[in-house]
Amino acid sequence: MAVASARRRPRPVTTMNDALGTMPEGPAAWTRRWIARRLFAIGIVIALVLTVVWATTPVAYFWPGWIFFAVLFPSAMTWSVRLALRAKVRRPLAVHAAVSFVISAALVAIWLLSSHRIFWPIWPMLGLVIVFAAHALFAPSGSTWREKALAERVDVLTRSRRGALDVHVAEMRRVERDLHDGAQARLVSLGMSLGMADELLDSDPAGAHRQLAEARRAAGDALADLRALVKGIMPPVLADRGLAGAVYALVVASPLPVEVTMELPAERLPAPVESAAYFAIAEALTNVIKHSGASFAWVVVMQANGVLSMTVGDDGHGGADPGQGSGLRGIQHRLEAFDGTMQLSSPSGGPTVVTMEVPCELSSPKT
Repeated sequence: MAVASARRRPRPVTTMNDALGTMPEGPAAWTRRWIARRLFAIGIVIALVLTVVWATTPVAYFWPGWIFFAVLFPSAMTWSVRLALRAKVRRPLAVHAAVSFVISAALVAIWLLSSHRIFWPIWPMLGLVIVFAAHALFAPSGSTWREKALAERVDVLTRSRRGALDVHVAEMRRVERDLHDGAQARLVSLGMSLGMADELLDSDPAGAHRQLAEARRAAGDALADLRALVKGIMPPVLADRGLAGAVYALVVASPLPVEVTMELPAERLPAPVESAAYFAIAEALTNVIKHSGASFAWVVVMQANGVLSMTVGDDGHGGADPGQGSGLRGIQHRLEAFDGTMQLSSPSGGPTVVTMEVPCELSSPKT
């Protein structure tokens, strides 16, 4: 069953602008900054004009200081937070420190403008220091989890690259072996038959006809071997009909009854993902036929939210172990090259269920 429409996912929070709700870089952001700078300049000009007015009056109290405070405090808060966001490690702690510093400076400015003798800002400043110290003491180190996540990512990429190289080498060896033992041997036999037919053409025409018939059979066998080899590299049905058609072709050729459930969009999946998914399903079905002793199997293929999930199960005796054979390990290595995963559930007595997932986005209509 093909599903032409997909549910719309909410936009993930991936940047600091998303987290803070600020506007990303672009024409609108530059326009907003231009307006903010112009307002700041106008505020400074007004404060300077009022300072000149204050200087011409006999009033001793510097009342234009409140205008300077109203203009400078938001700008100082904005620029300090923006500067703190550039920190490479422990960014939340840097933002906390910047905000606390600006608030402390603002409290001192208010104390100066209000002309109080008692330095009362010491108490809120002390509270800010205590809160910041608690934050620094109990907050997890940003560098620690970043380094841990980076190390895990490097390990996954290293393992997946090694697995992809192993799969590639195994495929190359299989192709070389099939060519050497199959098509090459047939073609050598074909050449020998044609040579013998050429020698017997004048002296023994009947024998020459027999050799030509043998050469014809060898040519047909070599062509069949080449077709089988090409099918193992990239099945024509996969290129022509996509993953759904290729999976149905596998099921039709299976000696076991297999129930298939398909929920794929109308658009084609990327060709590398289709190839990896096809061979993973084919290998899982081959394991079912060879080793499970099952009488029934099922295949479920779904694509949703940018993830292609595949499930192959059977009602066999269970007990499958990736460590005892290369088939399941080959599936895992093949999927890891695409950041995919494989999970196996095979208790003794069955059933065996292999669940595979591969992140993928739909190909464009042109592709």
